[in-house]
Amino acid sequence: MSIQTAFEEATETYQVPRLIRLAPNLYGACFTLMKMIPARFILRRAEAQGLLPPHTVIVETTSGTFGLALAMQGVHMNRRVVLVSDPVIDERLYRRLTDLGAVVDRVPAAAGAVPGGYQAARLRRLAEVRTEHESTFCPEQYSNPDNPRSYATVAELFLECLGQIDCVVGPVGSGGSMCGTVGNLRTVLPECRAIGVDTHGSVLFGHADGHRELRGLGMSLMPANLDHRVFDQVHWCSASAAYAATRQLHRRHALFMGPSGGAAYLAARWSAAANPNALTVVMLPDEGYRYQDTVYDDNWLRGAGHLDQPLASEPVRVSDPTRPSGSWTCFDWGRRSYAEVMAGVAGVAGAAGAAGAREAR
Repeated sequence: MSIQTAFEEATETYQVPRLIRLAPNLYGACFTLMKMIPARFILRRAEAQGLLPPHTVIVETTSGTFGLALAMQGVHMNRRVVLVSDPVIDERLYRRLTDLGAVVDRVPAAAGAVPGGYQAARLRRLAEVRTEHESTFCPEQYSNPDNPRSYATVAELFLECLGQIDCVVGPVGSGGSMCGTVGNLRTVLPECRAIGVDTHGSVLFGHADGHRELRGLGMSLMPANLDHRVFDQVHWCSASAAYAATRQLHRRHALFMGPSGGAAYLAARWSAAANPNALTVVMLPDEGYRYQDTVYDDNWLRGAGHLDQPLASEPVRVSDPTRPSGSWTCFDWGRRSYAEVMAGVAGVAGAAGAAGAREAR
């Protein structure tokens, strides 16, 4: 076996999740590094199309595992990698990225206080970085349709191993994993439900842009790859609830996953219990090694105030997705576009205001 063949097999294993039964009707799709799927797919297609010739620098804006996947692929493809990131990027991840040879360009801390936050600042810096190199290729994970397209392999695996799948639950960031997986599943199973999991302070499903402690899901800017019409229901989860669910997933099932997976598990466990005749799959995007000093440390959780409230057994249903309420809430999105949902919310608010005015008279 050649060294290149061995490397190919090693990176391939990052793309295939373990399917672990968590309840009679609930399976966890446990990824070592889910972002390897779009990173590998996008870069290989770019190379095949002549968009990634030798000496081309791979550049991207990322503060998470998509950057790690790009750095790993950069080693294999013999390409330099420059990643524009946040000042609050996890130090364990930062050390691993730089050890792989990637350059991590962190935007100033002050950028987090302006509209669009770090993500807008990172995009501005990314544009500058591209002018500093003769030849660059940017995967553009937020807008490149190859991101959701790459998850066809995940849908095929689910169908092959599980057959009838009634619901998929997963965290939402760029929109690639959930929109791509569910979109492909629905070519065979059109009634398959999709539950997206977001966090407070994220603009993806109607909240105002704000501080987000919970990493790995949510956004300050709306990504083009997010197709809101995929989702039947949306859940918002606080950092405290996600951390508690992450630890619960570890204690109950010995699955050592990150907090975005914990947030998804929280929603999936509830949905599966409420629908015992439906088979649910929950996406668990990465492992928990980066969080050993935080989520998996009781002293850190206690010091940050995350052990003050017990984990709720069910979400609070809300009728207005623009108004965050409580540590865990949900809204029936109904496979509608963002504009349709927001128009409906405005209509309800307008009717309520008119009724209040009449009563006042």
